[in-house]
Amino acid sequence: MTVEPGSTDCRLLIDAKRSLEDVLKTLADLPHTDHIRQQLLAVHNQLEGMHDLKRAGGAGVSFRSSSWCSKTTDVLAG
Repeated sequence: MTVEPGSTDCRLLIDAKRSLEDVLKTLADLPHTDHIRQQLLAVHNQLEGMHDLKRAGGAGVSFRSSSWCSKTTDVLAG
């Protein structure tokens, strides 16, 4: 299956998830790594959530800044 990321954000998220998948496969063969694998899986799931958000929001969602959010969302001050 080919994956064609639609944006730099998507490409980076896909790359990060693939890297974690490789680490999870490697750790699966090591004893006493359950806790580490659970933590890495939680991070993978967070990245998947970000990817879902990007897919749903398209160009209206950017992770390029430290305060990423939907460009169409207004945040009330104070």
